[in-house]
Amino acid sequence: MQPCDPTAEKASPAIQADDRLKPRTKALGLRVIRLVDALPKTTAAQVVGRQVLRSALSVGANYRAACRARSRAEFISRMGIVEEESDETHYWLEILADSGLIDATRLAAMLHETSELTAMVVASIRTARKGAK
Repeated sequence: MQPCDPTAEKASPAIQADDRLKPRTKALGLRVIRLVDALPKTTAAQVVGRQVLRSALSVGANYRAACRARSRAEFISRMGIVEEESDETHYWLEILADSGLIDATRLAAMLHETSELTAMVVASIRTARKGAK
């Protein structure tokens, strides 16, 4: 089993999560980096760009931290941060689209991905909470 798999037998203190999320969260971060580099050089675009960049990169970084959790409670807590950052990334992407700073069709795939990632993280948190009972 992969080191971040919740069904792994070795899931003792290092609570395991779905390892498919590592490459997906990293890919999201890389896509957002390219997106922010392509934004107009206006003040609004740069401010929103920094926000979406920060939150998108935080999704992957915090997920990796959750994979290294030393307890179920720590895992759940860190995954809660991943959920918040993924949802925040979705918000900032919506702001970019709704403001017209970038074509909404260019963001559709990223918006879909942040929705899926958030749903997967929520499911992982629920599974971890059930296992704690």
